[in-house]
Amino acid sequence: MGRIVAGQEAWTVRTNRSARQQWPPRPEDGAGLVSAGRSFLTAFTHAAENRRLFVVLPFSMIAGLVLYALMYDEPTSPLLLGGAGIVVFLLLTAGLTHSLNVLRIAVQLSAFWFGFCLLPAHAALFGTPMLAFPAYGVYEAHVDEVLSADDSQRRVVVSQIVPREGARPLDIRRARLSLPAEPELRPGDRLRAALRLAPVPGPVLPGSHDGQFHAYFIGVGAYGGATGAVERIIEGSDSDLGRKVQGLRDFIAARIDLALHGSSAAIGKSMVMGDQSDISDETRDVMAASGLAHIYSISGLHLSIVAGGLYWLVRLLLASLPALVTWPIKQIAALIGIVAAFLYLLLAGGVDNVPAFRSTLMLALIFGAVLAGRQALTMRNVAIAAIVVIAIDPASVFRPSFQLSFAAVIGLIGIYELPRPFAAASTRLERLWHLVAATAWTSFIAGLATLLFSAYHFQQTAPLSVLGNVMALPFVGLIMWAGVVAMLVMPLGLDGFFFQIMGWGIDGMLLVAEIVAHWSEGLTGNPLLANWTLIGGLVALAWFGFLENRWRLLAPALLVPLVFLFGLEPRPDVLIADSTQAIAVRDGETMALASGRAGSFAVNVWSRNYQTEIAANHSGTVCDSLGCIVQTPDFSIAIIRNAAAFAEDCGRHDLLVARIYPPASCFAGADVIGPAQLAAGGVHWLHWNAHEGRFDIRPAMVNLNRPWRVSPR
Repeated sequence: MGRIVAGQEAWTVRTNRSARQQWPPRPEDGAGLVSAGRSFLTAFTHAAENRRLFVVLPFSMIAGLVLYALMYDEPTSPLLLGGAGIVVFLLLTAGLTHSLNVLRIAVQLSAFWFGFCLLPAHAALFGTPMLAFPAYGVYEAHVDEVLSADDSQRRVVVSQIVPREGARPLDIRRARLSLPAEPELRPGDRLRAALRLAPVPGPVLPGSHDGQFHAYFIGVGAYGGATGAVERIIEGSDSDLGRKVQGLRDFIAARIDLALHGSSAAIGKSMVMGDQSDISDETRDVMAASGLAHIYSISGLHLSIVAGGLYWLVRLLLASLPALVTWPIKQIAALIGIVAAFLYLLLAGGVDNVPAFRSTLMLALIFGAVLAGRQALTMRNVAIAAIVVIAIDPASVFRPSFQLSFAAVIGLIGIYELPRPFAAASTRLERLWHLVAATAWTSFIAGLATLLFSAYHFQQTAPLSVLGNVMALPFVGLIMWAGVVAMLVMPLGLDGFFFQIMGWGIDGMLLVAEIVAHWSEGLTGNPLLANWTLIGGLVALAWFGFLENRWRLLAPALLVPLVFLFGLEPRPDVLIADSTQAIAVRDGETMALASGRAGSFAVNVWSRNYQTEIAANHSGTVCDSLGCIVQTPDFSIAIIRNAAAFAEDCGRHDLLVARIYPPASCFAGADVIGPAQLAAGGVHWLHWNAHEGRFDIRPAMVNLNRPWRVSPR
């Protein structure tokens, strides 16, 4: 977040910061392991005495959140009270003994236990029973939020769902619906429609995005759509703030569509309002391959350009007026920057847009430091922003956007906290060179800091992202400033010209993305990382943020070989969908379907995740009316469709997959994936273990006795 702002401010740091503790140790400090150990202890002690343990607090909270999410059952009241009692005891002990070390431990344990209790607290406040079986019928509902809208459909979140005409009553709090574009629903409206509501689907792969988990904590207990016409029976009040904001968003979207078309309009709406629904898959792939996917998601870069740019412009204008020379110009500009950031956040979707909210909070802290005359870009401010975001939306910790954003910020601030021997520029040419170099350096550091997290979540790396960001920066600046001016002159009807300028910038940015993506062909990797690497990345990030000198690089440096040696996951040999007939099996160097239909949701997700096209027919599959047999050089699979096949296939193959319940005798001879396993564990991932002569099996869902699970318990 705020890469360019952070880079430009920190680039001019003078060499007088070199007074900090150095590593490696100087020759006069001694030699060998003793000197290194002394240097490390000094660095650790200095960081603790300099109150850097405050930076570790959000990581302690995250550790508590992770422990809660990994539990197989909900924590009991005695466990929650017992943990709180231990924390209180340590705090009292620290107060009575005046022990600073005990106090430090107690504070970190308090943060850990606070994080552990956050999700249960949010579940009590915002959680919902999850719909377990599909529901059909006529319902009335209140529109809470419009997620996106185009010419064909409108995605909304509704609450106060009331059955009509004999429909089944539902105890869910909210549902997410895909409705026709007409009528034009807005927050506050009440609708009536024949709906089909379905359970929220679970993760499509082990370790992937868990839709049930995130839906539960925002109160969404079902997904659905209309099976007939939608009627707006009550229109909301025009005084409702959410309704006004949505009306403004719809108006701006219409103005952008008048001036721009295709990908330019889609990215324009995304960068102005945070609506990414119109961006095509082709555009997303190109932007990801070039390392520019972060640009169309409103975050620190956009807010830094808008709010930081207005701060700089207002400060310049006020300073140029002699009559205002005695005014607190810097503080006035900071206030305007804060207001601009929050207005942009409101337009981008408010607190529901987690990346924009997180970035706005960070900017508010930076401008607040300016108002107070304090240093703006500090690791402490990052920790404060993290604590607030975690407290407001603890489930966001498990989303890629949270991890990527804070990893980038911690990496940037941490690197620029180290002493750098760069002098200030004295000529315009030197200043231009420093700007380009700062852009490249900050992009490189942010890319390194987020590399593990992006590889884990998206299985993709962009090796030329630094080059792409440097080449795209002028176009991004043009896009954002043209958008700001268009918004300011929109009441005068002059926004069309500036939206066209914004479109020229978007076209230039897409051209850069296509060029860099083409250069990256054959260079991008598709790493598959084990779950523990994500925990390792967070630990390394906490270490990096806590220490102040070059010893902070130790944990990230050690993590790299550990990931390469022990963190790479094998590719699956078999993937079995839970809600469709799709079964993908390794076929030579690729995968192919032994059952099911190509192009289904699960198959498309598998293809994107493993970056390999899944063929429609497996070369080793033979089928008849009873089922199919898949033969490979290493193993064989029986896919049962009729109970008559059990007598012949049970015990004769390495794996048996059946959508009907197999007899108990089948489980003794081989691995069996039946309807009970699919209903409980969801999608199944299997890898052939040649040493053991059997499959390693991983279901997508393992913690079944949790309130967000809709599978049978």
